Amino acid sequence: MAILTALAPCARADYAVLQSGQRIHITGYELLGENIRLTLAGGTLEIPADTLVRIDPEDTFPPAKMKLLDVPYAKFVATSARAHGVAPELVASVIAAESNFNPRAVSWKSARGLMQLMPETAARFGVINPFDPAQNIDAGTRYLKELLLRYDGDLALTLAAYNAGPVRIKQFRGAPPYRETQSYILRVTEKYRRFSRPSPQTLPLESIFSSGKK
Repeated sequence: MAILTALAPCARADYAVLQSGQRIHITGYELLGENIRLTLAGGTLEIPADTLVRIDPEDTFPPAKMKLLDVPYAKFVATSARAHGVAPELVASVIAAESNFNPRAVSWKSARGLMQLMPETAARFGVINPFDPAQNIDAGTRYLKELLLRYDGDLALTLAAYNAGPVRIKQFRGAPPYRETQSYILRVTEKYRRFSRPSPQTLPLESIFSSGKK
C-alpha cells in the first residue's frame, strides 16, 4: 500500500502490472480507498489496490524478450501472449488442460482445437478454422484476457469462467461447486506454477509478467 499512496494520475499511456500476470495499457489511474480505478482506452476498470504490483511508464519500459516455453506451438503461444498481454505460461497451462496440445481435439460439448473454443466463442473472435493452431490460440488468449479484465485479475474466477462459462459465475456468485470446474482450476494453476519456475540452467526470471500490448 505504501507505493500506492504515492500514485498520481498519469499524463501519458502507461502499463498497470497486476499480480495475475497481466499488463494493462492505461491512460490514467486514481486511488480510491482500498481500490484503484484504471482508465483504459475504452472506459474504466476498478480493481482492489493490493492486486496492482506497479505502474510501468510506456516511454521507459524496456522491451523484454519473450521466453519460448518448452511446449508444442510455443511460438504461437508467445506471439498471442505478447499481443494480448497475457502471461505465456498461463496460455500454455490452459492449452495443456484443455486439449493436451492436440489441435484436432473436440469435446462432447463441441468445443474445438487447442484451447477448446466453443463455436459461439470462435465466431465472436472471428475464427475461421478452430483447428488452425494460430487462430485457435489467438482467440483463446483474447478470451482469457477478456475474462481476466472482467474478474479484476482473479485467476481462479477467470479459469472457472473459461471452464464453466461466465453465466455460472454470476449464478453462484463465484466459482461454481462443480467437481470438474474445481479440478480444472487446480490443474491449470499447478501447470501455471510449473511452467513459471525458472530452469536450474538459467538465471531466475525477474517476473512472470507478459510484455504484451494492451
